[in-house]
Amino acid sequence: MKTVVMSLGGSLIAPDGLDEKFLKSFRKIILDYIKKGNKVILICGGGNTCRRYQQVAKIVNPKVKDRDLDWMGIATTKLNAELVSGIFGDYAAESILSDPGKPIKTNRKIVVGAGFLPGSSSDKGAVLAAKAFGAKTVINLSNIVYVYDKDPKKYPDAKPQKEMVWRNFLKLVGNKWVPGAHVPFDPVASRLAQKWGMELVVMKGSDLANLSNFLQGKHYKGSIVK
Repeated sequence: MKTVVMSLGGSLIAPDGLDEKFLKSFRKIILDYIKKGNKVILICGGGNTCRRYQQVAKIVNPKVKDRDLDWMGIATTKLNAELVSGIFGDYAAESILSDPGKPIKTNRKIVVGAGFLPGSSSDKGAVLAAKAFGAKTVINLSNIVYVYDKDPKKYPDAKPQKEMVWRNFLKLVGNKWVPGAHVPFDPVASRLAQKWGMELVVMKGSDLANLSNFLQGKHYKGSIVK
């Protein structure tokens, strides 16, 4: 049995309203995987829903604290997690994983979690869950196909990186978590993953055929950091 941890971006769940088509296809791929004896831990992000709440808070109160913005984000991740848990029904653990660093006792093959504490994103929850459940690989289902050596929006000569070492990846994402930030993976989570000897796979989450290929051990498009 293999345990896989996925950081499921909230913008996949609800890019602009809820994406029923994505959720239906995603459900099928995950069920196919667990029926082969595997286990999946899904940590849900807040995505655009989170950013919209944070945006309005900053407009109304420009002095709003980062901690308050983080709590808003955590609330949206929990809402998304309840939805994701619901679509898997009895295949998923009876309750949402409230503390990703503490594994819950369940015979079910899917565990769904959300954001945990201020100061980081749900990516950190995915790394904590990987350590707690004994997984070495974290998959970040993002909105990019590859990680680039620099920001492709600013630098036309930016090159996609199929493989990276943690040292170079950490230079890209920086040191500090900023609520609602657009980075390939949370800097706080990245440092923990490096410390614990994990590998990170970043891939475009909306390309579910590609995710299926990865889970089947076939050729896939994405970046691996180790």
